[in-house]
Amino acid sequence: MRSFLLAFALIAVAAPALAAPDASASKRGNKDLKTYCSGDAVTFCSGDDPDSPEMDACFKKNMDK
Repeated sequence: MRSFLLAFALIAVAAPALAAPDASASKRGNKDLKTYCSGDAVTFCSGDDPDSPEMDACFKKNMDK
């Protein structure tokens, strides 16, 4: 019974850490885009989060510039 409780406690402690999403997996874009387009992002879309749909819309709006 004691080993069962110990195993249960370990699972209860580890489960939230295992279920947490990887922070890097939620980021969008790629390294080249961030490297070569960061100046345009600052110039035309400085108020937008780089990993947001608003940034995508801003780039589409300013594509000809």
